[in-house]
Amino acid sequence: MMETKDTAESGTVAGEAPEETVPATGTDAAEPTVEEQLAAKDQEARENWDRFVRERADLENYRKRVNREKEELLNYGNKSLIEEILPVVDNMERALAHSSEDGQAAVVEGIRMTHGMLVAALKKFGVTPIESVGTPFDSAFHQAMAQVPSDEYPPNTVVEEYQKGYLLKERLLRPAMVTVSTAAK
Repeated sequence: MMETKDTAESGTVAGEAPEETVPATGTDAAEPTVEEQLAAKDQEARENWDRFVRERADLENYRKRVNREKEELLNYGNKSLIEEILPVVDNMERALAHSSEDGQAAVVEGIRMTHGMLVAALKKFGVTPIESVGTPFDSAFHQAMAQVPSDEYPPNTVVEEYQKGYLLKERLLRPAMVTVSTAAK
């Protein structure tokens, strides 16, 4: 006769009633075993570690973002002030371009000195003019106001500047207003 595993352990033969046995650990069957408890704690520890790693990464990302915003504020925080000063520089340049030296030498020299001081102050804060005349037209730095046929310049080249453009550090502050050449007819 063949014995099954259950009958071999209980010492009964097939067909006989099995004896009731008490679990060897003395615990109720509904209670988790030590291995199950250990596995549950191990899973909890892994979840806590994952949560810790994610929170740490979030904190590091927050620090980087704050540092980037702080640097951005330091570099470009004075943008609105500079935008208010640029029209003054423009008007001084126009006054110098349309002034004549006859009898107004002191006024012209005063405007020239004030203009030089303003340009130097802007340069200290990282403001630089965009050189336009004679360069190829670039819509990222130039705003085309007109097109003129030209034999002197190749097509799509800036031939005249109405208003200077400026960069603040490496960022466009204001595009240059220009006239662009086209092929001569």
